[in-house]
Amino acid sequence: MRRPLLALAATLLATAPLSAQVGKHPSLLEPNVATEAELATVPGFTPAIVKAVVDGRPWLSPTAFDAGLAKAGLTPAQRKAAYARVFVHLNLNATTKEEILLIPGVGAKMQHEFEEYRPYRNLAQFRRKIGKYVKADELARLEGYVFVPMDLNTASDADLQTIPGLGRRMLGEFKEYRPYDTMARFDREIGKYVKPPEVKRLARYVTVPAKS
Repeated sequence: MRRPLLALAATLLATAPLSAQVGKHPSLLEPNVATEAELATVPGFTPAIVKAVVDGRPWLSPTAFDAGLAKAGLTPAQRKAAYARVFVHLNLNATTKEEILLIPGVGAKMQHEFEEYRPYRNLAQFRRKIGKYVKADELARLEGYVFVPMDLNTASDADLQTIPGLGRRMLGEFKEYRPYDTMARFDREIGKYVKPPEVKRLARYVTVPAKS
């Protein structure tokens, strides 16, 4: 059974767009955009838990999501089991030790490796560095939990469309207001189209680099 899984992981890594800055794995749901039917497939997610997840959107960090599930009644063990199927992407350059350790199967050693190679410029760097320690199937799994913020002014369409829930219309709005000089401008312009909580969710995935 392991050989087919390794082959699948290798295929996923080989066919993943090199420009992708938000990790994706077919076994992992993003709680801000998953449907109720999809959330109902997560271990331990009763109809009440599914409702709590939907009502609590947007979830802006793994720790906020963890706290929300705890408040909804899931035990630490139940939450850990759920994170094999649903997780809020963590920002590789800003995430905390506690958030990294929420990823199932990640211990102190791997948590240290995640932090050691900061700052990450792209997911290709993550693959090169973390790929030194784990096999292809595990690397593909870990990548599904993470993202690297992308430059609002230079990110390609393919980059931007890795943001969960970003469709063609919003892609056009992102590009319309280039060049951005601050994230405050992003908040102001994109706030014309979506509510402030959704602006905050989208803003997690992008950045405006400081001028040197």
